[in-house]
Amino acid sequence: MPAPNIRLIGHINVPSHRLDAVAAALPAHIALTRAEPGCLFFDVTPDITIAGRYNVCELFVDQSAFDAHQARAAASDWADVTARIPRHYQITEVPV
Repeated sequence: MPAPNIRLIGHINVPSHRLDAVAAALPAHIALTRAEPGCLFFDVTPDITIAGRYNVCELFVDQSAFDAHQARAAASDWADVTARIPRHYQITEVPV
């Protein structure tokens, strides 16, 4: 049986004084993540109903690919730009 995919869904609420920096850093973060081995889907989009909220949806081929993404992202410019902004995520296994 193949390993399950790993899905992350949730949101990040960006304080208004940090919105410009986050918006500027987001395209590179999306491009780098989508280029990672094992990334099946990655999207971060502004919520149209809640100011400053970005909805996040990720899908990785397995736990190893997800862990590699987390490690890369933690050492990236994105991590610096979004430091100390709480994330509200749910991570689940998705049978293949």
